[in-house]
Amino acid sequence: MKRYIIPFVSLTLSGLLFADNHSQSLFNGKDLTGWQDRNGNASKWEVVDGNLQGKKKLGDIWSKERFADFVLSLEFKTTGNSGIFFRTDNPKNPVQTGIEVQVERPNGPNKHSVGALYDLVPPKKNNATKGWNKVKITAKDNMITVEMNGEIINGMDLNKWTEPNKNPDGSKNKFKTPLKDFKREGHIGFQDHGHLVSYRNIKIKKL
Repeated sequence: MKRYIIPFVSLTLSGLLFADNHSQSLFNGKDLTGWQDRNGNASKWEVVDGNLQGKKKLGDIWSKERFADFVLSLEFKTTGNSGIFFRTDNPKNPVQTGIEVQVERPNGPNKHSVGALYDLVPPKKNNATKGWNKVKITAKDNMITVEMNGEIINGMDLNKWTEPNKNPDGSKNKFKTPLKDFKREGHIGFQDHGHLVSYRNIKIKKL
């Protein structure tokens, strides 16, 4: 059995993980202002009952703005696979230029289950529900922390990913570039994987 050490301490001590003051809304609940498809054109996602909704292979949706250090908070509800991308340099190639927090139905925990830093670090537990789930992602330089439903469940230190296609514990991953060399700013996006998924209360606080 492989063991994973999740580096929560540095960010927790900063007192930033739970900060909500001075956050800005990324989604107004009315239209797709501030969002685009991977080519910079209008996205085909929809606003339904005040929620940002993806379905039927509409393609991923991306923030027009790029973000570096931040606390991102949101809620999601899903019938299947989706994902929250962040610090994505190239929306046309998100799986190689960004980091993804897996969105899924309650399952796991493993490196592909809900709350995982996809293909990198499994969550320490599965605490997702079948309804709405609250997520906070904190990115501060090399440190990433993921909170779900009020509990820290995942985290990583990018500087420990020093080799391509390899995690610090020796297991393989999909990334052709070591994560320590990833750009530490980029777009935020939501993955379309053909399942009905909804997001709401999407807010970000720049650090």
